[in-house]
Amino acid sequence: MTRWSRLIAARRENILTAFRAIREQKLRSFLTCLGIIIGVATVILMVGVIQGFNRQFIQQFESFGATLVQFQKLDDRFGEGGPLPEEQRLRPNLTLDDAEAIRTFAPAIAFVSAERWGGRPAEVRYRDRRVQEPSVGGVTHQYPETNNHFVGQGRFFTAGEERHALAVAIIGKSVAETLFPYTDPRGREIAINGRPFRVIGVFEKKGGFLDSGGADMQLVIPIGQFDRLWPEREREYGCIIATVPKKAEWVDLAIEQGTQILRERRGLRFNQPDNFGVRTPERNIRIFKQVTGGVSAAMIVIAGISLLIGGVGVMNIMLMNVTQRTREIGVRRALGARQADIRQQFQTEAITLSVVGGATGVLLGLGLSRLVALVSPFPPVLSPWSIVAGLVVAGLVGFFFGTYPAYKAARFDPIEALRYE
Repeated sequence: MTRWSRLIAARRENILTAFRAIREQKLRSFLTCLGIIIGVATVILMVGVIQGFNRQFIQQFESFGATLVQFQKLDDRFGEGGPLPEEQRLRPNLTLDDAEAIRTFAPAIAFVSAERWGGRPAEVRYRDRRVQEPSVGGVTHQYPETNNHFVGQGRFFTAGEERHALAVAIIGKSVAETLFPYTDPRGREIAINGRPFRVIGVFEKKGGFLDSGGADMQLVIPIGQFDRLWPEREREYGCIIATVPKKAEWVDLAIEQGTQILRERRGLRFNQPDNFGVRTPERNIRIFKQVTGGVSAAMIVIAGISLLIGGVGVMNIMLMNVTQRTREIGVRRALGARQADIRQQFQTEAITLSVVGGATGVLLGLGLSRLVALVSPFPPVLSPWSIVAGLVVAGLVGFFFGTYPAYKAARFDPIEALRYE
């Protein structure tokens, strides 16, 4: 028999011995591996949930246009609590004139839409049906192109209707289904906070999870009409200026040109920072991933603690096994087994025990992920590397915490071990 054949046979025998010990002492083995099971299951579930949440978030942002560039009063504050910084609170509002300047003097930009949102309270009615607290926006006629949010039924309002601030509205799919479950909404008159508006279009179904109803719970009206309903929004916030470059690769150029125009209009010197924010899907996605990365780090710490506890359990059970099998070790040494053979035997058993716990944790994590997928709007995304990583980490825990018991067993004096009772 060759050296490699003997080595493989020895390892196989060690693994079979470990499985026999697990079968004979099921409860003790389960309690020993409990920490590893919880740790690996946490890793599997955490990775799946974070990846699923990231995927839905990215799809939601990109659904409004991967090249959308928004100029706004405030910076995005994902993951930041507390009051608004005074520097941002005191910034001047963006205005319709700012939007017109960008439209006129930024050659890289194809479409510009000034928008106001957040009118509260908002109640939308059609006869005895109503939509409570929908998202109402005042926009310009280029809103569909800038936000990749197009009309599925009817039409959007024209530049002339915007200029004359006609009382027309385009409603989201969910708003239409609530107010007009059996009727074509086009041409119908709805009431927004008691004022009549004629529905001229219904947006395509968009979906979303970033707010209570996503884009399907929105409705938009000409910005002039919005200012009549909520005049305070112009004073408090101004407007958002949504833009889209003429070419997808011109996003950075559009940001540069729009930023330069706003800086000049605000009289900022070269050494003064921008007193407005710039928002793009790519920037939001990057910031959001930083936030979820922090959550992932916290979950990894929790999983690491569970694995540490599981590793200590493995070491304790292996030390107990070494003590209980002292005479067996003495017999093997008397028959010619080397210290390396004893060490490999107990390390293999520790690794096998940990990997069994890791495999159980993987199954538990997959089951919990399936359960989350049934109740969550953003189902977990399971990747093969997370499963492999869970098993590898479990094996490494067994190797690390099984090393000391294995070396202790290998250093037994054969004569003393044979005398052990």
